[in-house]
Amino acid sequence: MRPLAADEIVGLARYHEIRAAYRDRVIAYKRSRRLAVGDRVSLVFEDRETLRFQVQEMLFVERISEAERVQDELDVYNELVPGADELSATLFIEVTEPARVKPELDRLVGIDAHVLLEVGVGPAAASVRAAFDPRQLEDERISAVQYLRFRLSPALAARFADPAVPARIRIDHPRYAEVAELPPDVRASLAATLRGEPEPLLPPGSAPAATPDAIEHATARVRVLRVGGSPDRWVVEPCEPGSLLDADPELLHELAAALQLAARRLAARAGACRIEALQVQEGHPLRWHLVATRRSS
Repeated sequence: MRPLAADEIVGLARYHEIRAAYRDRVIAYKRSRRLAVGDRVSLVFEDRETLRFQVQEMLFVERISEAERVQDELDVYNELVPGADELSATLFIEVTEPARVKPELDRLVGIDAHVLLEVGVGPAAASVRAAFDPRQLEDERISAVQYLRFRLSPALAARFADPAVPARIRIDHPRYAEVAELPPDVRASLAATLRGEPEPLLPPGSAPAATPDAIEHATARVRVLRVGGSPDRWVVEPCEPGSLLDADPELLHELAAALQLAARRLAARAGACRIEALQVQEGHPLRWHLVATRRSS
């Protein structure tokens, strides 16, 4: 399954318009991808569409529109996109009583070694243990939200896709032993994940379109761009690709003048701006990024 790309993300203004309808679609879709395992644990199985929704919501709530920050969010959530013959899920340890949260989490330390997907029954049964994100694991405590994946062999993936073969999630933790059969709708949705990518859940007519960079200022050799048309993130660069190590003095002089001009304009509009460090190495583009900030009071 492909990772999500920036050109698949809807801009903030358009997302505001479609958000209610989109959320309804995602909520309905997630009903067939959620499984309760006992009264304390549930799994939500992820794919490109459940993760795109999470990215869109994060961008909307945090008011993120700059291309690089959008990509940062995509990089985080793309780590949860399932690969070939994989099922990816978010595991929630659900405790409603605040006083019971820490005791329950302490009781379930080590659960990362005790979550299995079982396919079939009797002598023909096969199982695979979930692989948890190792960056979340600690010896003496756990988080209430964990990311995991089931890596199936091609043969087991084929058996899982057969609705006639029973399948279940089992937790065999010493202090939490539960099993949940996969209902037909969940099973069908997960089998579709193993076959390929889901259909987009965005409402009709809301397909994202890439926003081109807008020119703020340009000369024959140097330009200042508003990245993706954003008023808050600008780039100063040569019109022709090049690196600092190869640039001639005249070009550097023009770039310095353009950088000063851009900083003055952006600071005047936004209150203040930050010039991000220029990376210097062989072949690295000669480019400064300017980000609007707000002057401290």
